[in-house]
Amino acid sequence: MTATPVIQAKHLDLTFQTADGPVHALKDVSLDIPKGAFVSFIGPSGCGKTTFLRCMAALEHPTGGTLTVNGMTPDDARQARAYGYVFQAAGLYPWRTIGRNIALPLEIMGYSKAEQNKRIAKVLDLVELSGFEKKFPWQLSGGMQQRASIARALAFDADLLLMDEPFGALDEIVRDRLNEELLSLWAKTQKTIAFVTHSIPEAVYLSTHIVVMSPRPGRITDVIESPLPHERPLDIRDTPEFIEIAHRVREGLRAGYEDA
Repeated sequence: MTATPVIQAKHLDLTFQTADGPVHALKDVSLDIPKGAFVSFIGPSGCGKTTFLRCMAALEHPTGGTLTVNGMTPDDARQARAYGYVFQAAGLYPWRTIGRNIALPLEIMGYSKAEQNKRIAKVLDLVELSGFEKKFPWQLSGGMQQRASIARALAFDADLLLMDEPFGALDEIVRDRLNEELLSLWAKTQKTIAFVTHSIPEAVYLSTHIVVMSPRPGRITDVIESPLPHERPLDIRDTPEFIEIAHRVREGLRAGYEDA
C-alpha cells in the first residue's frame, strides 16, 4: 500500500481580493510530497512559492482545490503542531537568550522545564550551536541566528519543516556552509522539508525534488526528481550531472515566462 503523501495538493487555486481587483496567486497547482523528501520551490518573485508554503501552514487559505498536510486539513495540521516553520528573517526575540527563544514553542505547548532543557540541548547540538544557549541574538552572526531559528522549528520534533528562503539574505560563503549543515541535519532527522529559494544552485544542491513555478498566476511547470546521491559535497556542483539538472531548472523557468 502506498503511503499517503505528507503534502497533497489537487487543483489548488488562490485568488486574493484587493482594492485594485482580484490577484490570481496560484492556479491549478497539483503536487504530492512524499515522506522524507527534500523539496525545493523555485520561480520568479511573485510566482506564489511563499504563498503555497503559507497555504501548507494555514497562514493563507486556498479559494479552490484541496490541500492536505499529513492527511489533515492545514488548519488541523497546525492545531496538531505537524510542522515547524522557518521564515526569511530569523525572528528571534532580542530580550530572550537563544535557549529561551528555542523554548518558546515548548512553553506554549506546556512542556516541563526539564523536558524543555533536554530538547533545547538536543536541537542546539543538531545545528552546531551547543554552548550558545545563554547568548542573546545580537551576540550571534546572521548565519548563527538562522541556525537558532531552525533549532526553534525543530524543538517540538514535527515531521515536516517548512522553510521560506531562510538563507536568502546571507552572503555566499555563509550560505554554502548552511546548505551543507542543512543537508546533514536532514540526513540525521529524516524530516520532510519544503524549501523556498530563488537560487538555482541551492535548489539543485539541496533537493530530492525541485518544483519549478511560473510567473503569476503561479503554476507548476516542471517537477524534477534529482538523480544526485544524498551525500553531496559542495564540489558536486561542478559535475556534469549537477550542471544538467541546473540547465533543466533554467529551461523550466524560461518556459514559464513564455507560457505566462
